[in-house]
Amino acid sequence: MPPFSVFKPRLCVILLVIQHAVHVKPSNVSGNNSPDCPSEKINKYSKEANSKYLKYLNLIADAQRDYKPCNRDRCGCHASVISQDLKMFKEKGISASSIQSVKAKGTKYQVINHKVYREQNCMFPSRCSGIEHFLLEAAPGLPDLELIINTRDWPQIPKNYGFFGPVFSFSKTSEYNDIMYPAWAFWEGGPAISLYPRGIGRWDVHRKELGKLGNSSKWEEKIPKAFFRGSRTCSERDALILLSREKPELADAQYTKNQAWKSEADTLHVAPAQEVSFEEHCQYKYLFNFRGVAASFRLKHILLCKSVVFHVGNEWQEFFYPALKPWIHYIPVDSSASKEQLQELIEFASHHDDVVREIAENGYKMIWNHLRMKDVSCYWRKLLKKYASLQTFKPSRDEMLVEIKG
Repeated sequence: MPPFSVFKPRLCVILLVIQHAVHVKPSNVSGNNSPDCPSEKINKYSKEANSKYLKYLNLIADAQRDYKPCNRDRCGCHASVISQDLKMFKEKGISASSIQSVKAKGTKYQVINHKVYREQNCMFPSRCSGIEHFLLEAAPGLPDLELIINTRDWPQIPKNYGFFGPVFSFSKTSEYNDIMYPAWAFWEGGPAISLYPRGIGRWDVHRKELGKLGNSSKWEEKIPKAFFRGSRTCSERDALILLSREKPELADAQYTKNQAWKSEADTLHVAPAQEVSFEEHCQYKYLFNFRGVAASFRLKHILLCKSVVFHVGNEWQEFFYPALKPWIHYIPVDSSASKEQLQELIEFASHHDDVVREIAENGYKMIWNHLRMKDVSCYWRKLLKKYASLQTFKPSRDEMLVEIKG
């Protein structure tokens, strides 16, 4: 990610817009008219700058001042998540009994003598296959270990009640003690829809194709509307859908079918729309990302479009989310935002095209540079090695498990 100096010209422009809006002379931005903050830039933004949007410009300026690029070495952008998730086990370690107490919360795996073993039955075979791709890849460098991996959508270890123990889940909120791992869908077992009947999967392939498209598509030619396609897995999506129906010049947002669809009541009384490929998303300037049952698998893909991503809610996390910063890599949207609030945000973006274009480019660079397949594999290795170092016992081969071979 670029150093702060890269943001400086854009920050100067934002500060000039802010100062014009509150009637402060532009020369006060830098004490004198430095080359980084030329006063003539004010005219470009003066008509757009007003109190309605000033709060967003202030938030962007504050985010740029505070932003510190992450450590690029050895998946360092995401390493703090490992420390945070395993912190609770640091004092007492991870015992065999603690793993035994949560064995019903997921699928049991072992790595013994650099071989991978799993209990015979897996709730979601394609998800287990996606996980096992990374376990097999990491196994040659791992010590013996034993772990429980949850392949359900929902995390299993709430902080305030119920079981406590080491359970790996792909997504969680701050209300859970699960240990996050890179989801199976980086390789296999992602959501299966008509466009991707075998599941999304193969992040390395999607990343290459979308990254190329994001680089080749011209910002000026993108459709200046907010865009969303997806099923109604949560009501947080309703406001944008309804805004789109009322103001189609601002947004093109429609519900598609999902497996639970029974009638048009499930798509807010309109016939379900056709699914849209990730590549087609890239035609639009403003792309909305909503959570599903848990975190959505969509976010990393649409950030590669070099469109501005409006990321709704901050409750649900995947391991790479903390490296993405609001107002730097995406525009944050409250999960309870009304139609009016969404309209204001979209209009802000359309009135400050250069400012939000910078956010789009930053989001692209973060995913392209720091969420490569080798970063995902690196995270798995670091996570499992750190986890194994906290075990207070030496695992012995469970003869009930079957060996997994590549």
